[in-house]
Amino acid sequence: MGPPESDPLPALLSEIRACRLCEAHLPLGPRPVLRAERSARILIAGQAPGTRVHASGIPWHDPSGDRLRDWLGLAPETFYDATRVAIVPMGFCYPGRSGGGDAPPRPECAPAWRERLLGLLPSVRLTLVIGQYAQTWHLRERRKATLGDTVAAWAEYGPALFPLPHPSPRNRRWLRDRPWFEAEVLPALQRRVRESLEAP
Repeated sequence: MGPPESDPLPALLSEIRACRLCEAHLPLGPRPVLRAERSARILIAGQAPGTRVHASGIPWHDPSGDRLRDWLGLAPETFYDATRVAIVPMGFCYPGRSGGGDAPPRPECAPAWRERLLGLLPSVRLTLVIGQYAQTWHLRERRKATLGDTVAAWAEYGPALFPLPHPSPRNRRWLRDRPWFEAEVLPALQRRVRESLEAP
């Protein structure tokens, strides 16, 4: 019997980190930020890095990440353990500004890399689908008319998918106006996260 096949994931991650596909459109230049290992049980599908994450190279290393970890009930050491949690945003590089906030993820990124990369994460039990761009990709025609409606219908997407709003501090009003999110959605989310990490 021959030797086991080598894992193609590290080579693909190296290829992604060397990507220059959108370079001409990136105000701070390319710096793909993601983490993944084949054994990851949870996939975090967010939007794109902000300026702080671009500077540090650490995903969700900002106030949005603090809130997300609180929502999930995960300590940083678990959240940043790529053998347990894969972090694969829709756009890997900071896309710049648009209007009052960050621009959308570059449209070239997901078609170029996403299917190949997700196909190499066979252990994922739960995908956290954060924000409208990730929900468009992962939920497709199952999305509701608004992000709020999609999040409110979280139970329809289980057990493999869990839609969430973006945890940005700019979304305080959205959260304040929807007390059901903290009261009903977060306990279910934390339960699903625990189950996914503990599953055999």
